[in-house]
Amino acid sequence: MKTSWRSASLVATAAAVLALTTACGQESGTQSTGSQNVGATAAAGGFGSSVTDPGNGYGADSTTAPSASAPASGQSAGQLAVIENAKLGKIVTDGAGFTLYRFDHDTAEPPKSTCDGDCAKAWPPVPADGATVASGIEKSLLGEVTRTDGTKQLTIAGWPMYRYAKDVKAGDTNGQGVKGTWFATAPTGKKAGAALPGLSVRNDPKLGEIVVDKNGMTVYRFMKDQAWPKSVSNCTGACLEKWPVVAPVAANDTKGVKKKGLMGFTRPDGAKQMTVNCWPIYTFSGDQAPGDTNGQGVGGTWYAVRPDGKPVGASK
Repeated sequence: MKTSWRSASLVATAAAVLALTTACGQESGTQSTGSQNVGATAAAGGFGSSVTDPGNGYGADSTTAPSASAPASGQSAGQLAVIENAKLGKIVTDGAGFTLYRFDHDTAEPPKSTCDGDCAKAWPPVPADGATVASGIEKSLLGEVTRTDGTKQLTIAGWPMYRYAKDVKAGDTNGQGVKGTWFATAPTGKKAGAALPGLSVRNDPKLGEIVVDKNGMTVYRFMKDQAWPKSVSNCTGACLEKWPVVAPVAANDTKGVKKKGLMGFTRPDGAKQMTVNCWPIYTFSGDQAPGDTNGQGVGGTWYAVRPDGKPVGASK
């Protein structure tokens, strides 16, 4: 009996290893050799600093000033309105017709604004004083939060409200999706626009089908990572500031992405990271808005990800 039990155990172990090998099979010939690649950005030092300057980190150059036609910083929102945007659906505007935005780094429970300094120059906070509603927005959703400078900022459903310095006329939505953290506000206080799955696929005009995250931001692979026999990320420290990891998502919260090797793993630093075909995936701090692919080919080691997990344009 002992011999039979031990033999069965060895068979089960071998089967498990084979399954892992199949799920996270090593790709052959995907390491970049520095040759010209599809959509490649010029190689850079370190972990691939992009030639694209992400500005002050909040999605806009701190020197950007609103147009003369845009409301001045500190101007009351007046009577809020709800308009229908062709791409985003219903969005909230101020009395002058300018879009109001929310910031993912803020919190609604309790209300807290984290956009100060240069950030507040690019994204002027909307004062709470003088804000009213007519129809389309529940009056009970309006509130205020005290900022670090002591001023009162308007909130909708607890979320602090901002305008965007690059919106120059009523109805502009240039701030939508900037840095994957700024979004126009729906009448409920939620993000405007149809929600995307945790991971999905979009058809890029230059790169073809590529994977994007829940905010529509392009997902990338690092050619120095490993997928077999277990997922290993070699992007650590300063690298992670440029290439934030994609947090794990449930397999049923994906659309168009191959299920093979679709799983999360725990990094040595304790953070959780998602994989596609067992390869760790990231976004790029140099991508300002959904649809950007500024990380493609950076340093000859970073590439957008196909639905099957393979890198787009990496030399064979």
